[in-house]
Amino acid sequence: MNLLRKSSLRTYSAILVSLFTINAGVVTAQNIRFGIFADPVIGWFSSDTRETKNEGARAGFNFGFTFNKYFANNYSFSTGLNILTAGGRLVSSDTIIMEFTNFDTEVAAGKPVVYKIQYLNIPVGLKFETNQIGYVTFFADIGLDPKIAIGGKVDIPSANIKGERAMDEIRHFNMGYHILGGIDYSLGGTTAIVLGLGFEHNFLDVTKENNIQPRDRISHNLLKFRVGINF
Repeated sequence: MNLLRKSSLRTYSAILVSLFTINAGVVTAQNIRFGIFADPVIGWFSSDTRETKNEGARAGFNFGFTFNKYFANNYSFSTGLNILTAGGRLVSSDTIIMEFTNFDTEVAAGKPVVYKIQYLNIPVGLKFETNQIGYVTFFADIGLDPKIAIGGKVDIPSANIKGERAMDEIRHFNMGYHILGGIDYSLGGTTAIVLGLGFEHNFLDVTKENNIQPRDRISHNLLKFRVGINF
């Protein structure tokens, strides 16, 4: 009898350990989700002075991956990594001097400078989701966007300059906030197509004030059209 009881206890213990291990794996998988995306972007600048002003928007592109760690059924911490390419157009009411690696150039008052900036971005936020309705889940994501400039070029049509490297004119660190909303359309299991619309405002100064350039703070605004897939 003792041998039989010991054998039964070992069997029950093995079953319990197996069930716990399987369940833990399922919980872990359910608590973490990854996604990839490729966003068309529209970018434009805003200024805090009259001397420098925005003159039009530019198209851009944003791509990367997302990582969500759920702490409740419909709530998660969101982060990821993405590369953002965006820009805008600025004009100054005064003549300015632009500094490049091997030369400087004068830009007459009222003539545009077109910026093309590439950032490495690591967003940190909170994601809120509804319960699934049919195949659709609605979501909103709000957070901060610390970023590092990894590339920067300018066009100055009046000086016949195109695609000139201009990292000396761009601040290397910026910070913004984002608001993103949209839907996940389920394809079965945890896989879903993501469609959304987002706004990002980078509130630190984008450009440097070299030489006789006006003392201003240039903010970067972005409208994003989210297209992605979650797993």
